[in-house]
Amino acid sequence: MEEKSFDFKTILGFVLIFVLLLWVMNNNKPTEEELAKRKAQQEQAAAQAKNNEQATAVATMPQGTTPTDSVTLAQYKATLGAFAYSASLPSAQGGVTILENKDLKLTISNKGGEIQEALLKRFETYDTLPVYLIKDKNASFALNFVTTQNQKLNTQHLYFEPSVSEKDGKKIVSMKLKTSETTFLEYLYTLPEEGYMLDVAVRSQGLSRVFLSNEPISLNWELKARRMEKSVTYENRYTQAAIQYENQKITRLSQGGNDDGKEDEVHWVAYKQHLFTSVLISDTPFAKGTFNSENIATDEGKDVKFTKNFATTLPIKPKGGELSESLHFYFGPSDYNILKQYNEKYELTDLIPLGWGIFGWLNKWLFIPLYNLLAQYFSVGLVIILMTIIVRLLLSPIVYKSYLSQAKMKVLRPEIEEINQKYTEPMKRQQETMALYSKAGVNPLSGCIPALLQLPVFLALFNFFPTEFGLRQKSFLWAQDLSSYDAVLELPFSIPFYGSHVSLFPFLASVAILIYSLMTMAQTVQPQQPGMPNMKFLIYLSPVMMLFFFNNYASGLSLYYFVSNLLTIFIMLAIKYWIIDEKKIHAQIQENKKKPKKESKFQQRMREMMEQAEAQRKAQQRK
Repeated sequence: MEEKSFDFKTILGFVLIFVLLLWVMNNNKPTEEELAKRKAQQEQAAAQAKNNEQATAVATMPQGTTPTDSVTLAQYKATLGAFAYSASLPSAQGGVTILENKDLKLTISNKGGEIQEALLKRFETYDTLPVYLIKDKNASFALNFVTTQNQKLNTQHLYFEPSVSEKDGKKIVSMKLKTSETTFLEYLYTLPEEGYMLDVAVRSQGLSRVFLSNEPISLNWELKARRMEKSVTYENRYTQAAIQYENQKITRLSQGGNDDGKEDEVHWVAYKQHLFTSVLISDTPFAKGTFNSENIATDEGKDVKFTKNFATTLPIKPKGGELSESLHFYFGPSDYNILKQYNEKYELTDLIPLGWGIFGWLNKWLFIPLYNLLAQYFSVGLVIILMTIIVRLLLSPIVYKSYLSQAKMKVLRPEIEEINQKYTEPMKRQQETMALYSKAGVNPLSGCIPALLQLPVFLALFNFFPTEFGLRQKSFLWAQDLSSYDAVLELPFSIPFYGSHVSLFPFLASVAILIYSLMTMAQTVQPQQPGMPNMKFLIYLSPVMMLFFFNNYASGLSLYYFVSNLLTIFIMLAIKYWIIDEKKIHAQIQENKKKPKKESKFQQRMREMMEQAEAQRKAQQRK
């Protein structure tokens, strides 16, 4: 076996590598100047990091605190420019001021000078908690402007100095953002002894040289709508932003999803939360405004606390370099009778969606006065029933006309069936049928016209009941709240388009609709025509749609439809058995057939059109 030994060349190689490494290490060693430079850079980076931390601390200061560190305080004041004076006042340590009357309690914060809480004293949420329209930083009211020193400021982050006074029975809170003892930006809040209207004056004194004149001043008002009612889906459906703009026109942002808007000459902006509302009003219209509504409630459940995000931006134009805006806030119920008190100046009832055209007219001049009258003497549940009885009695002549037409059609049914069996050609069959109607003096459309006349009443009440504040938290029979659904059974699962509960009034209304539809079909059913929809299918579809659609709706609305259809059934039975005699109708029809009939122009044109169409069809068959 060969014995291994170290080679001289190998040893020399290792030595050279070692020497090379020593040379590289010594050559790359930093000089004294480089070491000093690195140390300076590290110290500068540390100082910058500290400054960033301090700046972050200033930007994220919690409410009620001001910088205590001398460097941070100096930086904070440097960002405020002329308004640095406000940071040295006692009010810069935070605090709140209470402004309240019999109906409303407002908590106004020194920071931002804005309303921190708005409590409606007389009401509770569905789970018996106080009704706060503003709470837990869900709202902001702030001015954005640029100073002559080029600072971009938002009043939401600045500290105002409060003072409280009283005049003519009205309580007044002044919040001043000062640049000196005699120059300031002021929010002046004035609240009467009762009611939900708050006056807000936004004005400045001695700031004409502080505001940068060529930069716009904007007012930003935002609100995250708090949940108030049992059904999130139903409440969210009627939660919307409404804007009154030029010539008292009203626009509403989308109720369901997200929406943006832009209008000129804005008089007021309302954030309507189904049965409560927050409104910002200006005595002098804003030149323009931009608006945004964002839906944030996607499902049901007790954990859902908010429904929509609202945001408004309005420009404010200084007068002579100073601000002088006369504004008002309404924080209260969306009650037509309360809002009507302010109609002379602001037409606030327009924020309630009562329906357009004749539907809104019926609600405004008929159903709301009728409801108010009955509500003075009866409970809400009985008021709905009495309203239904009155409406059905007023519409009973129309029901009579409709049923009379159905009875005539029923009498003619054997002859119509005979025509259908005798003629196979659709055109000829139609001509003979129309001729029979003409001889008998029967108008096949006379049964449809009464139904159309009832449609405005149906749609008007469809808008009335969901928006009537008087139904809120009023019970009737098993329904605990007539403004919400009347669940009698909670399901351990959720059915698509139906929900996770069973409401009884929609079920009863669906049964009543089914019975009414079957009675109507028994009077008017005709042999199935080719290409025509199956009427039996439609009859059964209508109650099912009612059951699914109204399961989450206000039980007061379902109660109305149930009682309405029940009364209609009784009226139809009364007409059938005590008013209309089908034998007399048959005799009258036979008598009409004997009389010579003058063909109307409409009937003549219809006959000529059918004859022309028949002639064209035969001509095509010959080809």
